[in-house]
Amino acid sequence: MTLQPGEALDHYRIEGVAARSGMASIFRATDLRNGETVAIKIPHAEMESDPVFVDRFQREQEIGRKLDHPGVMKVLTDGERRTQYMVMEWVEGHLLRQLLNEQGKLLPERAVRITIAVAEALEYIHARGVVHRDLKPENIMIDADDHIKLIDFGIAANVGSRRLTFSKLSHAMGTPDYISPEQVKGKRGDARSDIYALGVMLYEMLTGRVPFSGANAFVIMNERLSRNPPPPREINSEISPQLQEIIYRAMERDPNSRYPKAHEFAWDLQHQDQVGVDEQTDLGGGKKRSGKKRRGTTTRKFLLYGMLALIPVVIFALLLWAARH
Repeated sequence: MTLQPGEALDHYRIEGVAARSGMASIFRATDLRNGETVAIKIPHAEMESDPVFVDRFQREQEIGRKLDHPGVMKVLTDGERRTQYMVMEWVEGHLLRQLLNEQGKLLPERAVRITIAVAEALEYIHARGVVHRDLKPENIMIDADDHIKLIDFGIAANVGSRRLTFSKLSHAMGTPDYISPEQVKGKRGDARSDIYALGVMLYEMLTGRVPFSGANAFVIMNERLSRNPPPPREINSEISPQLQEIIYRAMERDPNSRYPKAHEFAWDLQHQDQVGVDEQTDLGGGKKRSGKKRRGTTTRKFLLYGMLALIPVVIFALLLWAARH
């Protein structure tokens, strides 16, 4: 559908084009009932007959309507329509991708602040059984104060919903630069897959580049299964050993070794002084990483050493008791 400024769509007046993609256009519009500014996402005419796209579009609406969080783009509920479109809240700002294109990389403090905000939004959607599955800078809106909004839940999944695979919907597996190793292997992504993608984004915000590159999407995806990314501290010396360790934990190849929850990722970013640094510096290298030294490790060591020191005392006491009896 082609709309021009001033045209009406049901009870909305089109004000201008905000963004265009290969599948849909987003217009800035005014709700004539209350004067509020909204965003209207309208599929391109050729996509309206594509059952895969229609399924994706409907899923994005369904998921968006049930989410209500400051860090998630709100999809507004509306009545009957004469054509297919989606009404969303209007957000002033720009995509994180645009920010990275303009600045290359961000100061560690800012990159951490943005990552924490995204992690908090992920914690919210994960707690409600939703996995984004396509987290990337193109799907994060950011305003002048670095407040963020997650957008585009088109390939998101509800936990327990039917699985979409390469054979049914190739683009439902995520974007090559941010897709998790388990998704590359054809497994269904879960909350830890979103955490992996966020780890990649933090790496990119701090270094100005993604961890893996290649001639095509398949090479890029295979790289994360067979090679290690350059240590981020070798690219940007402003990255602390603790921050590098946090990135490593978020980007572990084995999802069982990653942060299990987004709020744990955020907690370590907020308390970097309590993050231990593993001696093994290669992410997913030939030697098995022993895992990030978690807070409380020092206390556990003291307890262990104390118990070991008590063993000779206990043995001596037992021998003394036996001798007396």
